Amino acid sequence: MRRLLATVCGLAALLLSSAALAQPVPAEGDFRAADFALAGGQRLAELRIHYRTLGEPRRGADGRVENAVLLLHGTGGTGAQFLSPQFAGELFGPGQPLDTARYFIIMPDNLGHGGSTKPSDGMRARFPEYGYADMVEAQRRLLVDGLGVDRLRLIMGTSMGCMHIFVWAETHPDFARALMPMACQPTAIVGRNRLWRSMLKDAIRSDPAWAGGDYAAQPVEGLRTAVDLLLLAGSAPMAMQQDLPTPVAVDEWLAAQQARRIPALDANDLWYQVNASHDYDPSARLEAISAPVTWINSADDFINPPELGLAEQFVPRIADVRYRLIPNSAGGKGHGTHTWATFWKDDLIELLARSERP
Repeated sequence: MRRLLATVCGLAALLLSSAALAQPVPAEGDFRAADFALAGGQRLAELRIHYRTLGEPRRGADGRVENAVLLLHGTGGTGAQFLSPQFAGELFGPGQPLDTARYFIIMPDNLGHGGSTKPSDGMRARFPEYGYADMVEAQRRLLVDGLGVDRLRLIMGTSMGCMHIFVWAETHPDFARALMPMACQPTAIVGRNRLWRSMLKDAIRSDPAWAGGDYAAQPVEGLRTAVDLLLLAGSAPMAMQQDLPTPVAVDEWLAAQQARRIPALDANDLWYQVNASHDYDPSARLEAISAPVTWINSADDFINPPELGLAEQFVPRIADVRYRLIPNSAGGKGHGTHTWATFWKDDLIELLARSERP
């Protein structure tokens, strides 16, 4: 029995070690640009965009990189979110849709996020307000000036990154051969979507501890309300009904979430991140989108509720689009469905095949 247990434990250790080795390890870097002009007229003395890459660039006969894939994260996230097992484990391995032996994967921390230039670096609330147009331009500068990439095989974006794709598609319609936006709508953020964002921003700046953005300690009460709103916005109702079946379970889960999330936040950074959607509204120019698009939303998404019928309005105006609404289910992830590749991996495979040039 001891030998059997030793064998089983040894096999388990080997499998865990193999799984760890199989996880992709990205190269990391920082792109810097001086005197970065923002759409609102203000300037950043220096723009820094932190990024991660997997794989190697491959150049075609014309000398241009032809295998680059840009992955764009959501509000408050970083490029590291794409290294999670439910994403990377489904997409980046040998023979998988974005096999890193074939593709050059680029995962930036967008302006105001992660290791990139952001208010908490020192300017705090004196940091210039940035919008999605500025964030897309920063991504373009990283690609062209930093990495020597002037065309993309694919842009895939989640939530905020989804909205960035619609900005990309209209501003630079020939830059990417395929587009996969997930968990957003190509229209101005109004109604309930704007309401909860405004409530979150108000909570932060209404906390007396905010002190005009020059707080000595984080305004915890404002951040507590912000986390509550973020939890609701990202919730999956059927899954929560199943996984939190008692009042005690709900209360314990909420307390654990607040204890984990609040210490990781900076109030100024979060305010600016949520505020960045202020200039977003690509709805007037959808006909300018020329690349093949696969657009994915989920039926249990609080932020993008399908009953508004927005997708039905916009799909006929996009030349080459396939739209899919992932049904509600007890296994759903709400707004976060975009980071679980098992729900939409087949759609990605189809898009890559559909956009492959003869």
